[in-house]
Parts: sequence; structure tokens; C-alpha cells
Amino acid sequence: MPLIPAEAMPYLENYIYLPMLLTIMERDRQLLEKVPFKLKSPYLNLLDETMHAVSTDLQMTAMYLHKHKMKVVRRSTDELFTEYVFLHDGYQDIRRYLNVRLRNRSEELLNLYLRKLVNRSSSGP
Repeated sequence: MPLIPAEAMPYLENYIYLPMLLTIMERDRQLLEKVPFKLKSPYLNLLDETMHAVSTDLQMTAMYLHKHKMKVVRRSTDELFTEYVFLHDGYQDIRRYLNVRLRNRSEELLNLYLRKLVNRSSSGP
């Protein structure tokens, strides 16, 4: 029997990926502010709304983890892997993620958030 319930894994992994997304988007926002676009505000607005959606999901994730007495701790990083410890009910589960997987999954999530936001706003009048 696994120590960490299967339904909790998406929350634990979100607690890894969502802060990464916020960091990436904040850096991109700073770069975007410096780029000489003629119409900068639509891009900045899209980025801000996406950051807001990610922040909301991160807050919900943090509440779930707190309610279920779970924690995620980043343990170590090297050239290939980043190690995380998932804590639950006195047990710890150590997981190693390929850095390439972390990057690729972050990119997938960013695409999902952007698509969801664009689809939501394009269905209007």
C-alpha cells in the first residue's frame, strides 16, 4: 500500500510546478516590459491574468496540503535531477525528477493555462 494516497499526488506535484510557473512568468513579464512592442498591454494583461489563475490554483493546493497535513520539501538539485521529499502522516517519500521533465511539464502547464484563458475570453461577445 502506498504511503501517499494516489489522489494527493496531483496536489503534491502542483506544489512543485505552480511556483515554477509563477517564477517563469514573472521573469517573462519583466522582459516583456522592456521589449519595444507598440501594443504591450494585451500581452501584459494575458500574462497577469494567467499569473492570477496560477496563484489561485497554488493557494487551493496549499490549502489541500495543509488540510491533509502534507508537505513538499525541495531537497537537492544537480545537473540532471531535482529531489523532493513528500511528507504525510509521519512518512516521507523521496522522489527524483529529471530536470528536463520539470521543464517540459512546466511548459505544458503554461500552455494549458494560456489556452484556457484565451478560450475563456474568446467565447465572449
